[in-house]
Amino acid sequence: MPVAFVIGTAGSGKSLFTAALSEWLKMSKQDVAVVNLDPGALKLPYSPDVDVRNYVDVGNLMEKYGLGPNGALIMAADLIADEVENITRDIEAVDADFVLVDTPGQMELFAFRASGPYIVNELTKEPKAIVYLFDAVFSVNPLNYVSNMFLSAAVYNRFLQPQVHLLSKCDLIPKKDAEKIADWSANVRALEASIEDELEGTKPFSAGT
Repeated sequence: MPVAFVIGTAGSGKSLFTAALSEWLKMSKQDVAVVNLDPGALKLPYSPDVDVRNYVDVGNLMEKYGLGPNGALIMAADLIADEVENITRDIEAVDADFVLVDTPGQMELFAFRASGPYIVNELTKEPKAIVYLFDAVFSVNPLNYVSNMFLSAAVYNRFLQPQVHLLSKCDLIPKKDAEKIADWSANVRALEASIEDELEGTKPFSAGT
């Protein structure tokens, strides 16, 4: 029962990708379970087989502790770690061949808090991998693409699990731009040339200018 954690910046399409991939797997006669690990999700494009909101509710935390949305999300991210055994039990009860885990919309709540790696390590003992989404609309700028590469490297260093990069939301940009981004991933010279073109005509900021 391999487990894939879908991670990416806010708005990169994690939930939609999870929904689309799960449907494709089901059409391919694969038995797949979908886990929602976002305690602040109000609406999902899929029906989760396992839902963290059954254990941790952001609205309840806001009311009980007088927190704002961000504070409640931070608390919720840490509280999920306390529910790992229950969530693992729910996943194992589904008994699927493959598990997709949709992670919180704000990536830093999952990837860059101590609870994130703990959850990934302890959520079942099955083989795991990270699916990191590159938002095509954001990444079409070569400087943004490089920023995303650094983020993906930071995510890898946090989890130390096999990691796959996928370009999401390609339907929102011209095909030639999607192909250009794909070329950057394989050809560092092409990326360097695009960065130089992007920086042409700019000059470094200095005090007094």
